Amino acid sequence: MTRIFSKAMALAGLLGLCLGLTSAAFGAQKDETRWNHLREMLFQDRTIHDGEALLALEAPKRAHDAAIVPISIRPAFAQSADRHIKTITLVIDDNPSPIAGRFHFTEKSGIAAVSTRVRVNSYTNVRAIAETDDGELYMTKRFVKASGGCSAPAGKDMDAAMARIGKMKLRQSEAPVLGEPSPVQVLLSHPNSTGMQMDQVTRHYVPAHFVKKMEVLYRNEPILTVESDISLSEDPSLHFYFVPDAPGELEVKAIDSKDKKWTKSWSISGVDS
Repeated sequence: MTRIFSKAMALAGLLGLCLGLTSAAFGAQKDETRWNHLREMLFQDRTIHDGEALLALEAPKRAHDAAIVPISIRPAFAQSADRHIKTITLVIDDNPSPIAGRFHFTEKSGIAAVSTRVRVNSYTNVRAIAETDDGELYMTKRFVKASGGCSAPAGKDMDAAMARIGKMKLRQSEAPVLGEPSPVQVLLSHPNSTGMQMDQVTRHYVPAHFVKKMEVLYRNEPILTVESDISLSEDPSLHFYFVPDAPGELEVKAIDSKDKKWTKSWSISGVDS
């Protein structure tokens, strides 16, 4: 009887722990206190409409790696002179630096879509707030279960990371089509240190050092400008679109928090008509 009672108590304790964790996650999902402060700071008293029909926000319910959480944002319509998205603000409510990025688009973007990788420090809502050309705001959100992403050690040796800092790669999944939105990916080698990570050898915190701005141009015309912070993952990755109107060069300019600058250009030839 004593053994059965002990097992029952252990099971009850485990169930209570699970329910406690579930309640904590549910509470984090429902608590809008942090967002209310962020909303006032970012948008003052402007109306924010439900954006579920306007924006598709993809994020994992539970992240495999809190330091590399994939996020994708895609609108329901293409960019045009009549209607387009000017800016998408990506907010991670409970991150130490919640404004993960502001993505500024142009008509030359073709589609105001972007995919990237972020750090998530605790169970939190992730939000995408779009501003359209008429000044209206639309928001969608997803709840992500992850923790410790901002303090997770770098995936690479710091000396090796610094040796490659600023190097960029361009990837194209398909040949660009003249006058049509064409997808590309740009990868920038950078440790994107948060200031919360500890050097496992020295046991000292690694100073914050992150990419703060990236600009993309095609044939010297703006395509996309990204203002970012420590919430972007190590080695920032950007998937986005551009509209080639003729063969030319895609150029990316980057600057980090230490005002180091890098520029890289790729010739985009063989544009299919």
